[in-house]
Amino acid sequence: MTSESAAADPEASSATAGVTLREVLAFDDSGTLRLLLAPAGQDVPVLGTGFAESGPDRPARGFLLIAVDGDANAPEAAALVRRAARQGACAVVLRDSGEAGPAPEVLEAAREAGIAVLARAAWAEWTDTATLLRSALAFGAAGRDPQGPPADDWAPGGLSALAATIAGATGGAITIEDTSFRVLAHSATRPEADGVRRSTILGGRVPEWRVAELRRSGLLRTLRTSREVIHRPADADGPERLIVAVRSGAEVLGSIWVAADGRPLLPGAARALRSAAVTAAPHLVRHRLRESGEVRRHDHALRGLLHGAGDLTTHAWSLGLAPSVPCAVVAVDAGTAPAPVGPAWDRTLDVLALHAASYRPAARVLRERERLLVLLPVASGKDREALGLARELATLAASLPDGVPVLAGAGAVVPSALGAPASYEEASLVVRVLREKLARGDGARGDGARGDGARGDGARGDTGRAGAAPGEAGPDGGRGAEPDGDRSPARWASAAELGPAVDVRRMLDAVGPVWEAGSGPLHALVRADLAAGGELVRSLAAYLDAAGDITVAARRLVLHPNTLRYRLRRARERHGVDMDDPDTRLLLTVAVRLAGGF
Repeated sequence: MTSESAAADPEASSATAGVTLREVLAFDDSGTLRLLLAPAGQDVPVLGTGFAESGPDRPARGFLLIAVDGDANAPEAAALVRRAARQGACAVVLRDSGEAGPAPEVLEAAREAGIAVLARAAWAEWTDTATLLRSALAFGAAGRDPQGPPADDWAPGGLSALAATIAGATGGAITIEDTSFRVLAHSATRPEADGVRRSTILGGRVPEWRVAELRRSGLLRTLRTSREVIHRPADADGPERLIVAVRSGAEVLGSIWVAADGRPLLPGAARALRSAAVTAAPHLVRHRLRESGEVRRHDHALRGLLHGAGDLTTHAWSLGLAPSVPCAVVAVDAGTAPAPVGPAWDRTLDVLALHAASYRPAARVLRERERLLVLLPVASGKDREALGLARELATLAASLPDGVPVLAGAGAVVPSALGAPASYEEASLVVRVLREKLARGDGARGDGARGDGARGDGARGDTGRAGAAPGEAGPDGGRGAEPDGDRSPARWASAAELGPAVDVRRMLDAVGPVWEAGSGPLHALVRADLAAGGELVRSLAAYLDAAGDITVAARRLVLHPNTLRYRLRRARERHGVDMDDPDTRLLLTVAVRLAGGF
């Protein structure tokens, strides 16, 4: 166990005396914990919480232990349960890694030892679980600590009940706010309430102009650094106010504001507010955990739906989507691999996520590693809606003052949310193809093969089709690349616009392992030459790209035709690679594309 163990923290038992397992579970309204078995019932006292660790058994009487390495679905976790019972723990938390349910061996061990077993939801993190348990104990013990405010001083219930109680103890109007100045609860408002309070409550948050004013005055800095109640005298803009930060240790969780509401504040208002801040702390932690739990549940469900993991129908309902709704996926990634890291990239993704959520309220947005994924319900069933969003996101990123340009791929519309994995796979492939074209300097055309200035003499066999360039099919006609004007590569597209390029990418992914496992003269040539810089392979690629026209290929390589002829002869004589053989040409084409396309 950590230093949170009973042996290391003798005050833990008195601080949480009387808090039961039932109260701990009732505190968790985020669904982080699930009770699997409680042989001794749910009214057993919980005296503290800590982490189960390897090594000698340590006393943990009455503690709820977190077994980070324990999987409720694995029979091996039964040993962890027995060990926790030997230490005197009242309960142990294991992770829930699957849908099969807890292993019978785990439940049998708990039943024999008389210890409760809880499972942590797959979407939750251990750090959140530990915070949840500590906050549950603090919340349950509120009013039981002889050094704290008496239990009768504060009404039971949530933040709204607490706000009403503080109003009675201070004689003022109350708002309880989080660190983003959102109103979490407020007391009743009298007709005489000042304009700032009315606009704050009606808007659900402190107005931006007011926050800016408080920041300029230095009050917010004082609020963050001081543990005392701050007094703000009445002025022309509003009545007298008392403010105090709500803290958990050194961390500020929010604040409580008391405003004189048509009458003076009570004489003991500051003292009452100070006590209220202590009582409010577990409430605000609970609110924060609930919010983070909702975010994690959303991300877990969306990730599972996109990757085809778990019960897709359950994931869809968890996201508030009917499984039958048509949808498409838009993938946003960087133009380089790996993606850039740093504040500019983070801000770019944050702005794009906010844009997608704000202008497509039905969209579900996931930031996965260093990319952005958007699941877009498409009522019309038309691909142009997803392509329009891809265009918007790529254009917005390019317009940000310190933004990082992105690539955006739109997957095909699938008739059901359960088909989201297919749309996600296609959107991801589109981004990969766009990145490859960007690296080659290709302005992608409908068939995925528009050349740049270095190659653009029309000698390639893939001269393009009539129709839209990637990004051209957006609702307002915006373009990702101009086929006859701007030669810059496209930054958004759908698979339909890229034509065969996406299917080629799929084929290359499939044959890649076959090439890597192969051997022979061509394999030896490609591997050795790439290790030496790739000059010969580059020459062979240009020859193939020019459909065997040595003059065209030499011009693209900025070589004399005889130099290219010499290199082709060297490939045949030294390496046994005959470029007149169609199978050799096909295999070399695949090898060149796998190596990056040159």
